[in-house]
Amino acid sequence: MSADRLSGDALSGDALPGDSFPMEPTAAQAQAAIAEEFSFFGDWSERYQYLIDLGRKLPPFPDEWKTEQHRLLGCQSMVWIVASGDAGRMRFAATSDSAIVSGLVFLALRVYSGRPAAEILATEPDYVSAIGLSKHLSPTRSNGLAALLAFIRERAREAAA
Repeated sequence: MSADRLSGDALSGDALPGDSFPMEPTAAQAQAAIAEEFSFFGDWSERYQYLIDLGRKLPPFPDEWKTEQHRLLGCQSMVWIVASGDAGRMRFAATSDSAIVSGLVFLALRVYSGRPAAEILATEPDYVSAIGLSKHLSPTRSNGLAALLAFIRERAREAAA
């Protein structure tokens, strides 16, 4: 992907609609909270339902942002993502047409959105293996999650440069 393809900049300002992230003070605390929440569920049907519920909590994403410019490549589902901010505070808004993928988007935004670029770059997505996603996602969803995480890290690298 080219840098233009990754930029996702459609905004003249820094504020994104429904800018409700971060929920926890640090990315590490967000990952710990996610792991704790998922530990309450005994089986994967309950965890998938929780992912779907989380996806419904994504802040509204304007229809005018659902363009090819903001479409995340590498996902079988339709995913759109827009980045804003600077090295001091990166913000991400995203949505998907898939209920489970929307939940995956919510988790990624919970960990990374609203954080400094340096913190994003220093934080590996440990929650993915901690809650068992790496074992239970289909290959296409795993690829899509990897593309989402790579987009977030690339935007953080660009902002930190």
